[in-house]
Amino acid sequence: MASVTIDDIRKNYGALEVVHGLDLHIPDGQFVVLLGPSGCGKSTLLRMIAGLESITSGKISIGSQVVNDVHPKDRNIAMVFQNYALYAHMNVFDNMAFSMRLKKTSQAEIKKRVDEAAQILGLEPYLDRLPRQLSGGQRQRVAMGRAIVRDPHVFLFDEPLSNLDAKLRVQMRTEIKELHQRLRTTTVYVTHDQIEAMTMADIVVIMRDGHIEQVGRPLDIYDNPLNLFVAEFIGSPGINLIHGEVSGENGLPVVRTAANVWPLPPKAPVRPGQKIVYGIRPEHLMPLPADQAGALGVPGRISVVEPTGPEIHIYADVEGQEICTVSRDRLGWAPGSDIRLTPLLDRVHLFDRETRSAIHG
Repeated sequence: MASVTIDDIRKNYGALEVVHGLDLHIPDGQFVVLLGPSGCGKSTLLRMIAGLESITSGKISIGSQVVNDVHPKDRNIAMVFQNYALYAHMNVFDNMAFSMRLKKTSQAEIKKRVDEAAQILGLEPYLDRLPRQLSGGQRQRVAMGRAIVRDPHVFLFDEPLSNLDAKLRVQMRTEIKELHQRLRTTTVYVTHDQIEAMTMADIVVIMRDGHIEQVGRPLDIYDNPLNLFVAEFIGSPGINLIHGEVSGENGLPVVRTAANVWPLPPKAPVRPGQKIVYGIRPEHLMPLPADQAGALGVPGRISVVEPTGPEIHIYADVEGQEICTVSRDRLGWAPGSDIRLTPLLDRVHLFDRETRSAIHG
């Protein structure tokens, strides 16, 4: 195993710079997810770590070795691709053994390693089958087994679950996480799916337009986004963002919009007249039917109700803006009904409207 250190990495295609001076340290044994929208540079960064893309400037180290000029096969990394990249004419055993045969590994050692990987991944009954005789999930396990037998310093995963159906993606998420917990090999995993990132990662690296926006543990990023991009990108349903201006109401700070007042935490680090974006996640916005006795909060009208089983997602029109809230109560929520929304003040997120950065005390 080994750490991975990225020092001022840049990537240019001609005059176009697509990765802009990234710095990142991935500790030994950690599961790190590179997360971001399509085109943000995450796969390019992964391929530079693998040696499949050249580096325009900067330095990449695996352990204590600078690998800028080291051939991919000599970096002691193993990569799992989105499309499995299995040899169609080889059975499962031969696909997993192929890299070891190239290195002239003894047949006894090859069999030992393949059998161990097959046992870990539940592939023992399929070692004689060809890839076309396997399901998508089984093929991805073979690709993972091929990586495991190499005993690499670093695993690299490039959106490995994108070709699987929703149920199988959930199953494979768990299997990959369990595999990491068992092997403790440093892992770098690329995805645009924030649920994958939140459920699998020790550390999430959020990227946009070739820059790193925030690095941290999943719940730390969720609870403390550094800017509006991170706040909007993480969370499903997404965070509610209300544009307004800070004022006082009966001696208490509030955010005033055209027709409503949203309460602020008593010690919010804002000043009267400041233009801010008020963020509140749906699960931190408490709904009540407007006709319920004592119902307080910001008024809205329900437009869509989405039951998911454990909870109900309620979308309401508030001053022409769609606001989402989550309820676990079966209170007969229905489109067209009036509703009152009350935020939990200790879970409010505030952002400066001009800089788009979080406002911290």
